[in-house]
Amino acid sequence: MTLTKSLLSVTVLAVLLSGCEMNNAGKGAAIGAAAGGVLGKATSNHKDKRFFIGAAIGALAGAAVGDYMDKQEAAFRDELAGSGVEVVREGDNLRLVMPSNITFATAQSYISSGFNDTLDAIAKVMNKYEKTYLSVEGHTDSTGKDSFNMNLSRERAQSVKDYLVNQQIMATRISTMGYGETRPIATNDSANGRAQNRRVEIQIVPNTEG
Repeated sequence: MTLTKSLLSVTVLAVLLSGCEMNNAGKGAAIGAAAGGVLGKATSNHKDKRFFIGAAIGALAGAAVGDYMDKQEAAFRDELAGSGVEVVREGDNLRLVMPSNITFATAQSYISSGFNDTLDAIAKVMNKYEKTYLSVEGHTDSTGKDSFNMNLSRERAQSVKDYLVNQQIMATRISTMGYGETRPIATNDSANGRAQNRRVEIQIVPNTEG
C-alpha cells in the first residue's frame, strides 16, 4: 500500500464514521486504530513514516522552532525543579538527564515508585508541547557483563516509553535506545562516577517535517 493510498484510506474511514451513530470516544478510537495500522503497514520507508507521523503531530518551521523550544524548556525547568533531573539545551534540542537514584533500583528495569512523579511531570509537558519527538536512552556503568548491561539499558528505556505512552503520549513520537556501558559521562573507577553513568536520558527534538 502506498503512503498516498494509506492517507486516503484513513480520510475515508473518518468520513464514514462521522455518518454513523457513534459517540466521540468511539470515533476517536476507531480512527486512531486505523492510523496505527497505516503506520505499521503502509510503508517500510522511514522517511515516509516520519512524514506521516510529522503531519499527525504538527510541524515547526523557521523562527517558530526556537520560540517553541524556549517555551518547552521553561516548562520543563518549572515542572522538574527540585526533582534531580538536569535539563540541558543543545541548540533547538533538549536533553533530560535522570540519574539512577531517581529512576531504577540496582540491576532492575521496573520503574521505582519514586520515579512516577518525575515521569508524570515530563508527560504533562510533552502532552502540552506535542510538536516534538522523544528518544529515550538507557545507560549503565561498567559493572557486570557487557551483554547484561546492554539488555538492561534497553529494558529501562522501554519501561520509560511504556509509562509515557500510558500517560497519553503518542507511541509513534517515542523511540528507544540502549547504550549499556558504551557512553559513560564519568569515570567508572569510582562509586560516584559509576552512579553518574547509571542514568536515563530523554532527547527531545522538534518536528520540522510537515
